[in-house]
Amino acid sequence: MQKSIYLVRGAETETYGEFSKRIITSLNELNNIPEIHKIKVVYTAESPPKVSIIPFKRKKIASISIYRKEEKMMNTLLDLSGFIGAYSVTEALPVAYVKTWPDGEMTPGACLLTLFNRKIGLDYETFIHRWHNSHTPLSLKIHPLWNYSRNVVEKLLSDNTIPYEGIVEEQMRTDSDLLNPFRFFGNPLVIIPRMIAVYTDTKSFLDYGGIETYMAREVVVKTRFKMQDARNFISLPALTGKE
Repeated sequence: MQKSIYLVRGAETETYGEFSKRIITSLNELNNIPEIHKIKVVYTAESPPKVSIIPFKRKKIASISIYRKEEKMMNTLLDLSGFIGAYSVTEALPVAYVKTWPDGEMTPGACLLTLFNRKIGLDYETFIHRWHNSHTPLSLKIHPLWNYSRNVVEKLLSDNTIPYEGIVEEQMRTDSDLLNPFRFFGNPLVIIPRMIAVYTDTKSFLDYGGIETYMAREVVVKTRFKMQDARNFISLPALTGKE
């Protein structure tokens, strides 16, 4: 199964509700293409908290995942206003929830969407090694992750694609698991050393100043997988969006 991710930014003049409606409508139009096995989107459906331990970006963005047997460009997505990139990725799910809700319903909880590139001067092999063998285990140990979609960018699919080397979607069971620092990092006895550990580890392999983090929601618009494979996937309904 080939997975591609398309990134689309919202306009400053769009409300979160308008952006949500535009993205979901465009994806519903792809629902009847038989070659597509799954359509999923993670996007900013509302403004992030004004005060947060996580430096959320306040811009609107959607990360659209398309799963199909053969890689093929989706011109409908390339033509979306605000398109910034198409990426062929290799996905890993170090932890995955069991999907018990139908397609089109909101995935419970909140998602942390992160876009990044490697630290300047770091070779690619070391970047991947530290990401997969140091940062991933640390994240699983510290954060209350319910689903962790780790996407390594293998190829840029269009000439006008903004380069990113990693796209990560981390799903929490509740909003509080993401927004409450004592739930995201742990109780008062461990929170400071854990924050330092995450900061030190992240700076060792990522271009720290270029990291983009977004508070997002998730939707699976379509799935065509067997029931025993459902644990690998999530879904969410067309969100109204909050201002």
